[in-house]
Amino acid sequence: MIIHKGEVLFRQGDSGSLFHLKSGLLKIVRTQEDGTVHLMNLIVPDEIIPHHSLISPGPCHGTAVALMTSEVERIPAAEWYRSLEQDADKCRLIAGKLQDKLRMMQQRIDQLTAATPADKLRKFEAWFHSYIAPSALTDVLTQDEIGQFIGLRRETVNRLLRAQSSASKEPAGPKNS
Repeated sequence: MIIHKGEVLFRQGDSGSLFHLKSGLLKIVRTQEDGTVHLMNLIVPDEIIPHHSLISPGPCHGTAVALMTSEVERIPAAEWYRSLEQDADKCRLIAGKLQDKLRMMQQRIDQLTAATPADKLRKFEAWFHSYIAPSALTDVLTQDEIGQFIGLRRETVNRLLRAQSSASKEPAGPKNS
């Protein structure tokens, strides 16, 4: 199935099917009791979600929203869990997917532990660019979402993005060459 930017694939608390993201990009957001929404995760092509339901069923921890037009395959839960019981190769496949996600989380930790806010943003942009090129980071995520994902205030993200924009517009010359 095809879902478009802003469309919801599943909601926090839902149970049921699993989903294989074939192309595109999704975000997982979680709504807190006070109504605030936080960006929890980014889902990239070839992931099967929800991750916490890969081995056994459970309610969705957050809401999955398309960040761009995405192709998703719905996998009926009963079929998925039955196949796990019958196919050891599928269990290895799941282990590999979880390993890939852990490696992605390690990259995210590297982004969060960068020495300066500018380094955090630069590392995040470099990683994210491989999934969204030729779009810009701000075409896909809001400044607030960028800040949530790399542990910065929206105002700091705004200042850093403005500084990047100003630096790219300065004419080359003796001072800037």
